[in-house]
Amino acid sequence: MLSRRLTLVGVVTVMGLPLACRSPVPEVNVVPGLIADLQNPDPDVSGKANLALIRVGEPAVPQLVEMLKSDDVRIRTLAVTAFWGLGEKGRAAVPALAAALGDPVDSVRASAAMALDNMGPHAKDAVPALIRSLRDSDPKVRQWSAKALGSIGPAAEKAVPALVRAARSEGQRPAAEEAIRKIRRVREGQPVPEQ
Repeated sequence: MLSRRLTLVGVVTVMGLPLACRSPVPEVNVVPGLIADLQNPDPDVSGKANLALIRVGEPAVPQLVEMLKSDDVRIRTLAVTAFWGLGEKGRAAVPALAAALGDPVDSVRASAAMALDNMGPHAKDAVPALIRSLRDSDPKVRQWSAKALGSIGPAAEKAVPALVRAARSEGQRPAAEEAIRKIRRVREGQPVPEQ
């Protein structure tokens, strides 16, 4: 596991700057090849493809959404990880990511919540699914769902009662209270509203 993390850090370090400095990729025509490379079992190939898909942006979204429908958990994980990197450029996938919050695999659900968190206000249509995920059996899913609701901001107002309930749980309190602050635009140090 440590080896994979170091490989990913190495890929980001070595490839990140050159990729960031290049002119935009001709988007649509490269996506199928990058999707195939993303699914490659070699982490170096897959990591480079992930970075390239992030650069491509929105044109990659439809094929990444298709990957979320795979029976293979590895493929679904690769897709949600790519969406996390896309941030707001992946906003067209909000409905698919909201559905992924119901995935049978904890890590896919948590990564879907992380991707929605990274989309900020663009993820507002996922609020109902994120509210449900505050009661998920996995603590990481609950935590990232609360963070995502906070990143959505005032558009997640209807989540406040569920976040207040979540804040009563010791393990979830910091993320839930921070989400309420962001939604209600309460400054740090001020008390969190009880409702």
